Amino acid sequence: MKRKIVAGAVIAIAALGGCTSSRPEMKGNLHEQVSPDSFYLPNAEASRVVTVATNGVVAANIVVQTQRVAVKETGPKETIEKFGEVYAFSPNFLAVRREEPTMIRFWNLQPDDNHAFMLFSPQAHVLMNSALPPLKETAYVFTFHEEGLYNFVCSRHPNAMFGQILVLPPRTP
Repeated sequence: MKRKIVAGAVIAIAALGGCTSSRPEMKGNLHEQVSPDSFYLPNAEASRVVTVATNGVVAANIVVQTQRVAVKETGPKETIEKFGEVYAFSPNFLAVRREEPTMIRFWNLQPDDNHAFMLFSPQAHVLMNSALPPLKETAYVFTFHEEGLYNFVCSRHPNAMFGQILVLPPRTP
């Protein structure tokens, strides 16, 4: 139930806010308290859609970096005033194969910002939410069991940091 409420809130915020935020984001969010209860991997039900492990034999390896698109120190003043600092996942579109274990390594490149990776099923159910601490690599092996388009967001910056994973049919021998 908690995941559905969080998912609904994130989707509503993103839909209402579009790609802009109502206020500029202040530099850094390390001072904000982060509850460890808000981060989780797929439960038994979600594991029917995607299995997530911290290691294992993989068929593919992908690196996803967090990036500042516009920052106070070097970004255009007008952009910073209107949108605040803007972040992104790079790349923000991934293609993987069903039933093919794929390691996705998340690199949070910011020294002063917490990020997160929240994955949604094609039916918009939250499957997982994982913290991406500053200047750390967080890696998971994903095995998707259903084809489709999966959305993901940074649950800390959902208006700007988002992307998609396209799960394709298995390779043919």
